[in-house]
Amino acid sequence: MPFSNLQTEQSYNQGVPDLNPDAAIGSRETLVPIARSQSSQVANAVNQLAASQQQAVQWLNQGYEHYQVGQYEAALEVLKQSYAIYLQLEDAEGQGKVLSYMGLTVYSLKHYSKAIEYAQAALVFADQAGDRWSAVKILSTLGNAYRHLKDANRAIECQLQSLTLAREVGDRSGEMAALNNLGLAYKAVGQCEQAIVYEEQSLEIACQLQDRQIEEQILKNLGNACYALGNYGKAIAYYERRLKLAVDLEDLRLEAQILRHLSNAYYALGDYGRSIQAAEQRLKVSQLLHDLRAEEQALGSMAIAYDSLGNYAKAIDYYQQRLAIARHLQDWRIEEQVLGSLKVAYYALGDYLKATEYANQRQNLMRR
Repeated sequence: MPFSNLQTEQSYNQGVPDLNPDAAIGSRETLVPIARSQSSQVANAVNQLAASQQQAVQWLNQGYEHYQVGQYEAALEVLKQSYAIYLQLEDAEGQGKVLSYMGLTVYSLKHYSKAIEYAQAALVFADQAGDRWSAVKILSTLGNAYRHLKDANRAIECQLQSLTLAREVGDRSGEMAALNNLGLAYKAVGQCEQAIVYEEQSLEIACQLQDRQIEEQILKNLGNACYALGNYGKAIAYYERRLKLAVDLEDLRLEAQILRHLSNAYYALGDYGRSIQAAEQRLKVSQLLHDLRAEEQALGSMAIAYDSLGNYAKAIDYYQQRLAIARHLQDWRIEEQVLGSLKVAYYALGDYLKATEYANQRQNLMRR
């Protein structure tokens, strides 16, 4: 996002230097360098001011670029330098812009109290300038930070203010963000029905704006809210839409994540066959990504689903594969969990010797 150069007015009081009368007699040449010196001082001051402004803008843009690619520490460093110059220049507009981005940056670093501090300062500048477009975004940052600090009332209050302002100025993206954030705030306090109302409004705008990445995020929030309500069928519908977007975006990691949610939702619905299908898809994608952790999780989902179907032999096969990966990852917690599952599965098959063997392995592991 490019930033325009910021102009700051400044007046200069220049004194007139004393002349040496003797040096001036019979020659006008001595007046020339003195006059040039005076205008040179003014020019130098103007040039220094312009250079400072240019440097501040350059660091502001640099900070934003770092922020965009997730280099938050680097972003914060140059933004602080930009702010120092704007402070020296007494440039309120520049200070407000930098504080706004500093708030976003420290929020991304999960320093939520600091994000509130910067955002509140930026909001003062925006209010003074009557800049309601900037206020929409700043209030959104404030609301999200309050939500992470478990201050639901303030979070909702900020997002409602952001929503009102966004609608007043016609900021559709800001309106979409405020509605989505309101959904998250209400879900955080367990009011999932109200969360869904706001999320659905946000989704409608995202579709109108054809912003597929934001649409994917909102579909995730809607699916999770429906899942929390126990409405697994509706959750699956949102997850399926999200999966299609992930495939269109050619994002394999996102695809694997959604397949996990789908597998869990189908399992919760009691549709173990489809739960297994989603987990099998996730396993294939995880293998393409060489993601052992995701492989281990997918194998676990398949084993548990087969276990629920009473197909203990199949469940044991997947438990064994999961156990091998857990040991490779040296994840003793997962290993202990799988050994317990193997004990139960072999016991269900009537193979008490094997069940005892895995029970002993589990006990030995827990003694470490």
